[in-house]
Amino acid sequence: MQLALKVDVDTYRGTRQGVPRLVEILRRHRAGASFLFSLGPDHTGRALRRVFRPGFFSKVSRTSVLAHYGLRTLLYGTLLPGPDIGRRCAETLRAVRDADFEVGIHCWDHVRWQDGVAAQGAAWTEAEMRRAHTRFQEVFGVPARVWGAAGWQTNIHAARMQQRLGFDYASDTRGQAPFRPAWNGERIACPQLPTTLPTMDELIGLDGVTDDTVAERILARTVQPPRHGHVFTLHAELEGGRLAAAFERLVVGWTAQGYRLVSLRDYFGTLDVERLPLHAVVDGTVPGRSGRLALQGAALPL
Repeated sequence: MQLALKVDVDTYRGTRQGVPRLVEILRRHRAGASFLFSLGPDHTGRALRRVFRPGFFSKVSRTSVLAHYGLRTLLYGTLLPGPDIGRRCAETLRAVRDADFEVGIHCWDHVRWQDGVAAQGAAWTEAEMRRAHTRFQEVFGVPARVWGAAGWQTNIHAARMQQRLGFDYASDTRGQAPFRPAWNGERIACPQLPTTLPTMDELIGLDGVTDDTVAERILARTVQPPRHGHVFTLHAELEGGRLAAAFERLVVGWTAQGYRLVSLRDYFGTLDVERLPLHAVVDGTVPGRSGRLALQGAALPL
């Protein structure tokens, strides 16, 4: 039984503080993981424009955004200039690779991508992806092989670019099991490894779930493993910060349940890619998260 851990790194603070802490926890438990980095400027403060998005206020109140991200981060891109994560944190990024964890791309500018990509065309999408792709090569000396879209927000142009840039697989969607994606009937060669479990911040504050009980709530969902295991997404700012103890309880619990905690690379290596089912990528919602996301849709004939 395999459970792949995908670490989304959204901010400068998450890179500097959360990433090393997560590396320490994972190494202590001999667990694998994939770290997907935001590689350009941290403009987290501009996320306040989401105030008009349905469900935004309820999520903010449940998950203590100020406590998790810090005031300074919430001012980046507004009252404070956004620090360039890829330039200022290059040594931290390389240290993750040197600790034998998979590294990949989350985005260039997290807020810009998450809030804009769904409505953008080919030129905008290509420019954002090429910026991130070039910076990754500058930092690591090799091209990235995995992309995981910020906020599970993406479009057909990004899927086409993943093919052109040579990504082996991507994790842009929420779903049930690995699949080959199709956008409006157009088949995409780059397989999807969707997030299959709810994130901690989607559960905390609902149905009585707290920081102290969220790990147990997730573990209850993984008692019976599905055929292809699971993909769990965590965030350097949360599980590498105030939720670190809860995350460590998850790691211990999953190990006790018999899971091997692996990177997306190791997870992908166990799949028969040629026999993966074809599914549509659709737009939809996920309980506990505001806005609309890219989801694994209905199965299509091969």
